[in-house]
Amino acid sequence: MAGREGNFRLIAGLGNPGSKYAGTRHNAGFWIVDELVRRYGGELREESKFRGDCARVLIDGYDCRLVKPMTYMNHSGQAVGALANFFKIPPEAILVAHDEIDLPPGSVRLKRGGGHGGHNGLRHIQSTLGTAEFARLRIGVGHPGHKDQVVPHVLSRPAPDELRLLERAIDDAADEIPRLLAGEWDRACQQLHA
Repeated sequence: MAGREGNFRLIAGLGNPGSKYAGTRHNAGFWIVDELVRRYGGELREESKFRGDCARVLIDGYDCRLVKPMTYMNHSGQAVGALANFFKIPPEAILVAHDEIDLPPGSVRLKRGGGHGGHNGLRHIQSTLGTAEFARLRIGVGHPGHKDQVVPHVLSRPAPDELRLLERAIDDAADEIPRLLAGEWDRACQQLHA
């Protein structure tokens, strides 16, 4: 598969494997990867050496690798690090899609670098790569109101009205991926943050 190198060469969608976690808020990153595969005709395949389900797609002529780490959230860096090392992808060419409790359901924000904000998947990727200089696609899932309720909240399924908001957010985010690959970060931010 020949294609141009885009601004981002690896998109990692974070989540937890298995039917127990399918459809939970914590798997919002998985949903982005699934949508990109659906739109661009890729095929996710289990790649044990990369510790994840991987696909290679052409998005508007840009060659891009997708991964859903199958290591559980706390060890997401194993898959991201393995792919980055093997394909010589620098951290600044990695986009990580993840659930974000500090944003209301249905909102999407882009961010370059920064801390992990208590998100275990981001924490492990940061530790594995040795840097926080990768980009994030933050998918709002809302905050339950009390810190003791965060884990049950992200590990449960959204109500139907919230699910509709999340599905729209996934569509909106997927719409902006071609712009991100083309290096149009500011334009994508304008669209998503409006």
